[in-house]
Parts: sequence; C-alpha cells; structure tokens
Amino acid sequence: MNASEKVNFISNWIKNYADTMPKKAQSLVIGISGGIDSSVSSTLSAKTGLKTIVLTMPIKQKSSQHDLSLKHRDWLLKKFSNVEAHTINLDELFNVFSSSLSNFSNDHGFANSRARLRMTTLYQVAAANSGIVVGTGNKVEDFGVGFYTKYGDGGVDISPIADCNKTEVWEMGRELGILNEIIEADPTDGLWDDGRTDEGQLGFKYQELEEAMENSNSKFRAEYEKIRKQNLHKMEPIPVCKIPR
Repeated sequence: MNASEKVNFISNWIKNYADTMPKKAQSLVIGISGGIDSSVSSTLSAKTGLKTIVLTMPIKQKSSQHDLSLKHRDWLLKKFSNVEAHTINLDELFNVFSSSLSNFSNDHGFANSRARLRMTTLYQVAAANSGIVVGTGNKVEDFGVGFYTKYGDGGVDISPIADCNKTEVWEMGRELGILNEIIEADPTDGLWDDGRTDEGQLGFKYQELEEAMENSNSKFRAEYEKIRKQNLHKMEPIPVCKIPR
C-alpha cells in the first residue's frame, strides 16, 4: 500500500471497530503530544467522522513540546468539525502524587507515572463520552523494542498505527498534511524534565532500528535484540500462575 491507501485503510478500520463494538462507541479519545505518532493517529481518528476528543495533558512540559501539541490541536479544529479539544493540566496532580510518594522517589518511576496519569485521564474522559481510547504507538516501539510505558501509553483500547514502522508514520503524516514542524521535530516521549529525545534514550535512530528489525544480519541487530529482550515483558501476555487440576 502507498501512504494514501494506508491512510484510508486505517481510518476505515478505526470506524469499523467503533461501529461494530457490542455497545457502539460514541467517540474516540486520544492524547496529543505534538509528536508525529499522536498527530497522525488523531488525524486518522478525525477522518472517521466520529466524534474525536483530543487532549493535551501537560506535566512539567517543555514549552516547545507543548506548543507543537497546541498547534496540531488548532490545525485539527480548523480541518475537522467533529473534533473537540481540551487541555487538562496535570501539574498539580503530579505534584501531589510525587510528594505523597517522596519516600519512594525514583526518576524513572516518576517518568512512567506521568504516562500512567495521562492514561487514567484519557479513560475518564472516554467513560464520560461513551468512547474508546485510541493508542499512538508504532510498530518499532510496540513490537520491536517495547519503548513505551506499561499501563501508560501502552494502556489503550485500539492501536491503529501499531503495524506501521516510523518511516511509514512519517509518510502518512506528509500525506495527511500534518504540520511540517511536527514531521521534522525530534521524537520525544515528553516524560522527562530535560526534554530528552526518543533516539537519545534508545541510542539508535529509528531508521537503524527498522533495519535491525527487518535484517538479521544488520550491524545493529545485537543491540536491538538486547533492548528487545529487556522489554519483552511488555509485549507478552501477563504471566498467570496455572493451578494443576
């Protein structure tokens, strides 16, 4: 499929899923970060014609990152009449959370907690709007190296772009007319005060990860397998202790 065909296929898939649920979904709820994945996923959701609720949820956010999410929000509102947008500032909630757990302080834990607070927010909004939560993870992150927060941005109802690698997401972004600032921005999960990038955390460029996933002889394969092994627990079913009967 070319980018245009993928856009139509995924958008139709989202709508069909929502329409064929036992209790038909009345809305699609998605968090937008100013990154390419959430920008593409939210636009694909909006293209369904279903009520699409987009949330910006800053937590000690770098202004440059939050500004991009607001620009994308405004772009969506101009382009689609079925989009509803809200900014829910989670700074105070996170401050209370981190203060209450000061005896258990851990930077990585608190970074993941930001993602989990956002997930909880999305599900509350979805419950109030008979909606489903739309995920934004791509194939490299969701099924390659597990670069996401378990029960955070990994806690969703549907994952429309999880079978698309990062290159395909960028291609769909251009096809959809996503703001060039977003397409060219360094991908970041927005979970750290210092604004660190995804590629900086992973130690790889996305193109290198894609090559390693697809080519067992890649010079990046060994490091890719190492990262994947560390995060495999996120990608496999929850272990269940089976009692002998």
